[in-house]
Amino acid sequence: QVQLVESGGGLVQPGGSLRLSCAASTSIFTINTMAWYRQAPGKQRELVASITTSGRTIYAESVKGRFTISRDNAENTVSLQMNSLKPEDTAVYYCNADKVLVRSTWSRVDSWGQGTQVTVSS
Repeated sequence: QVQLVESGGGLVQPGGSLRLSCAASTSIFTINTMAWYRQAPGKQRELVASITTSGRTIYAESVKGRFTISRDNAENTVSLQMNSLKPEDTAVYYCNADKVLVRSTWSRVDSWGQGTQVTVSS
């Protein structure tokens, strides 16, 4: 019922910038919270940032001041502007609908796709 498609990843030098985008498509869910996660090789997936319909945001301490999450509620899209990138930001980035409303029930989707690869290297 929910499809998430990430894009915008690529290879960038340290200190550079990238903008990731995620398009969500759903026929029965109302998405309240969308989030970006990342997973580096050999590490567990971690939350990078999240944003609610009302605009409340949460950022991982490691990206505060460098990354900015935003969304278009009407189109159910979420973006992640990443500035001052560091090698440790290298990972596969995923978007997810962390809080959705199905009729009158709040749920978490956790339907992970392929993500988009971000590589920060010289």
